[in-house]
Amino acid sequence: MLDPDSGRRQGLFQAAAMLASAHAFSAHERTEYEEVRRWFAENLEKPERLAVSSRPHAKAQAIGWFKDTSATHIANMRRFQHLLEAHDIAVSVLRTNRPGYVVYEDEFQVAAHPFANTPS
Repeated sequence: MLDPDSGRRQGLFQAAAMLASAHAFSAHERTEYEEVRRWFAENLEKPERLAVSSRPHAKAQAIGWFKDTSATHIANMRRFQHLLEAHDIAVSVLRTNRPGYVVYEDEFQVAAHPFANTPS
């Protein structure tokens, strides 16, 4: 499914949240979802901005990428992946050395507006 802001494939956070809000998870899956969501809330900063422009209300088109050194974060994203795949939602793992124009970066992640040839 395409994200309405970026026009790119939807990320796992958004896809899992949509399933949760649609009450599609079993009780066990809901517990798993909540545990993973809580883990990320405690262990990953929300990017300060996702738009290339610093203007107010600029369109948020950046895509989030985990750095290859963020093994624990990636492992927890795999938990989201398993939840989504259990509901027949295909998940692709994308890798790149050129994520695009970086608008946010921290120890674990990069948010970047993709170049034309960036996989997304």
